[in-house]
Amino acid sequence: MKRSILMFITWIAIAAMPTVAFSAEAEEKIRELVVDFNEAYLQNDLDSYFDYYADDATLWFNSGRTPLSGYKESWYKLIEGGGGVRKNSLSDIKIQMSPGGDAAIVTYRVDVDTQSPDGDISNTIAHETDVWFKTGNGWRIAHVHYTAERSTD
Repeated sequence: MKRSILMFITWIAIAAMPTVAFSAEAEEKIRELVVDFNEAYLQNDLDSYFDYYADDATLWFNSGRTPLSGYKESWYKLIEGGGGVRKNSLSDIKIQMSPGGDAAIVTYRVDVDTQSPDGDISNTIAHETDVWFKTGNGWRIAHVHYTAERSTD
């Protein structure tokens, strides 16, 4: 009986190993995407930045749920008016992968300086949660929840 239990435990451990390896690989990919996504934001490269989002992404900011189309419109208007992101520092990044390796929840803290078209710079310290899904078009952000801890607006 002890041998049967030991064999069963060994079988479970072996069966779980590919999942662990797959999760580590997927987690590293997500980490790279999060850095690239935030770099596009910092560079005010809106085409690249918005390409990370799924077409049906939901966005939740301090003001409530915002449609992706409205968010895009406001950012293009800001950049075209001469404003934009001047600083975007990330810290405390935590990634949680789904058991199947096809979804990830990423939480982190951001320190952002944004310049308005008239030249005023505001600073925001916020907590962000991004939910990534692996799709036929690669990894895409399906949901963002952004909560400002402090803002100098």
